[in-house]
Amino acid sequence: MTDQIALDEVDQLAAAAFEGYVVRKDLAHRFKGAYPVPTYVGEFLLGRYCATTDPEEIEEGLAVVRRLLADRTIRAGEEELFKSRAREQRSIKLIDLVKARLDAKSNSYLAELPSLQVKDVRISDELVRANERMLTGGFYAEVELEFDPVIADESGGRPFGIVGLRPIQLSTRDSLEHLARGRTAFTTAQWKHLLLRSIGFEPARLTDRQQDVLLLRMVPFVMRNYNLVELGPRGTGKSHLFQQVSPYAHLISGGKATVARMFVNNATGQRGLVAQYDVVCFDEISGVSFDQKDGVNIMKGYMESGEFSRGRESIRADGSIVLVGNFDVDVAHQQRVGHLLSPLPPEMRDDTAFMDRLHAYIPGWDVPKLDPSYFTDHFGLVSDFLSECWARLRSQSRLAAIQGRVNYSDALSGRDLTAVNKTVDGLLKLLYPDGESAVPDEELEWAVRLALEVRRRVKEQQRRIGAAEFRATQFGYRLGDGVEQFVATPELQSPDTISLDPLPPGQVWGMSEGGGDIGPGLYRVDVNDTAGGTMRLVNQSAPAPMRESFRVAEQNLLSQARLLVGDREPREHELTAQVRALDAAKSGAGLGLPILLALASAMLQKPLRGGLIVVGNLTLGGGVETVLNPTGLAELAMEKGASALLVPVSARRALIDVSDEVATRVSVVYYADARDALLKALDE
Repeated sequence: MTDQIALDEVDQLAAAAFEGYVVRKDLAHRFKGAYPVPTYVGEFLLGRYCATTDPEEIEEGLAVVRRLLADRTIRAGEEELFKSRAREQRSIKLIDLVKARLDAKSNSYLAELPSLQVKDVRISDELVRANERMLTGGFYAEVELEFDPVIADESGGRPFGIVGLRPIQLSTRDSLEHLARGRTAFTTAQWKHLLLRSIGFEPARLTDRQQDVLLLRMVPFVMRNYNLVELGPRGTGKSHLFQQVSPYAHLISGGKATVARMFVNNATGQRGLVAQYDVVCFDEISGVSFDQKDGVNIMKGYMESGEFSRGRESIRADGSIVLVGNFDVDVAHQQRVGHLLSPLPPEMRDDTAFMDRLHAYIPGWDVPKLDPSYFTDHFGLVSDFLSECWARLRSQSRLAAIQGRVNYSDALSGRDLTAVNKTVDGLLKLLYPDGESAVPDEELEWAVRLALEVRRRVKEQQRRIGAAEFRATQFGYRLGDGVEQFVATPELQSPDTISLDPLPPGQVWGMSEGGGDIGPGLYRVDVNDTAGGTMRLVNQSAPAPMRESFRVAEQNLLSQARLLVGDREPREHELTAQVRALDAAKSGAGLGLPILLALASAMLQKPLRGGLIVVGNLTLGGGVETVLNPTGLAELAMEKGASALLVPVSARRALIDVSDEVATRVSVVYYADARDALLKALDE
């Protein structure tokens, strides 16, 4: 008997919206490995006989599926038994991978049934023309195989012949319309959960971040010519989606990849895998190589334009390219010893032009090592139905519907914009299969942030190799008339790391000189601006010098408001500041200017420059105090990773004596007064 499960809200919605197209995913997982076929083959049969929530009907359907898989799939060592049955019964039915090739000598097609270990099976031209994928890797099908004793008696005769063929396919022409109608019954969060359950995962066991990574894996299925790489630890299911879930994907596992098989056979004109499948995935990418020296260049050209050549003829295809592989060390170590694309083959790993053709780099290290608890026992869409819908979504676009709603920063090149737009388009198609659906700002921003992150990850690896050409990695965006936001790659920084990206408005890196036995220290100032009428420091038990720094900043903002924030009135804003010490120095002495700039930035809703540390204190009257040890502050700024240091002009003479290393790594910017400092600090 099958185990009873408690149906949750998503199960009930799915059963009502997709009657006949849902299946319990644990049943499909139960068959995984039990029979010599991929998961989606067993799921195809489950979808035919067990697409119901009624336990009794599921049990009856399971019995039928078990019998079919037991009777029609060929285990190792049973080849001769099935051949004998075909001879005795004249015809048998089986489930197998069907491949075909053209036999030039006989001017006819011959099929191969790998599980039966037969390579010279007769097959009609009509069946091959109707199912061309059997010529490029093949597909699983229900096969009716005959044995002709008359032909068997002929010299060189081929007694086995395929007389009937039904591809493993449950979907229909109106699949996408059905999916779009059913989607309206779900909230966005529920729909994400159903998508994840449909590929076998239980979202309740996954964080939002992990769910996002798994959703990104689906993008190549709904986008034409989408190039994706995912590297990470072993055992995280990187190739699962491309091998077990969709018949529209083809997996190449390590070893040689031939140009003829991938793109076109120049001798016969036969189109390759990229023209026959929606997605071609290279597994264990570090071990992949091409049989021709220019194989990588051909693939690089295809990844750029979607075209390849056969002589003078240019051929278009729309298959997406996915590269997956493993790290032998953790991400932090990988970044110390090289870059995050180092596991690629030698001819790819340091080629920045090849990298530039990658639309996204998925952080495989954010997915946990999978154990049985991560696989769902709830209902999901039948894989064949879902993959057919995804295939139909490839011809659509959601970009027109969001045109003008998002503006990207100038740091994005033309290829960056293409990559980001493709990822945004793919994510929105996954969430909204109906092209007429309105896309809320919240979901649009979710897609934009993910798209910028996975493209920036590619750009950061290029920067490590060719720093000058690819130094512009400060990817940002603005929704409508909102504030510009910047997107970082989490593995490159922590919240306490100074990066080249501008901080959000109201946040500033500051440095104080310390005092006594305590040396200089780095601080981060965070100011929030809401409706109200007071300014206050929210640090609990703040040291007296820190309170004094805040009081000086507050008085200068009030007295110089028109110079600093124009017609905005500070007394009409509720400004709350928090000052966090990141070193041994915690007094907060001499932070008047950093706090003032944070207050002004929050009121203006404008960020300061990325990589900038602000130094300096003010008097109550607005004067700038002298910095006693600017050289030590510049050295500390370099150690902290800052790219620029904002200091009073009175420190100019002392900073002539900084070391060559500091002078080349930290740009010193001088200011005369508070207004001058603000103008030079703003990211404009």
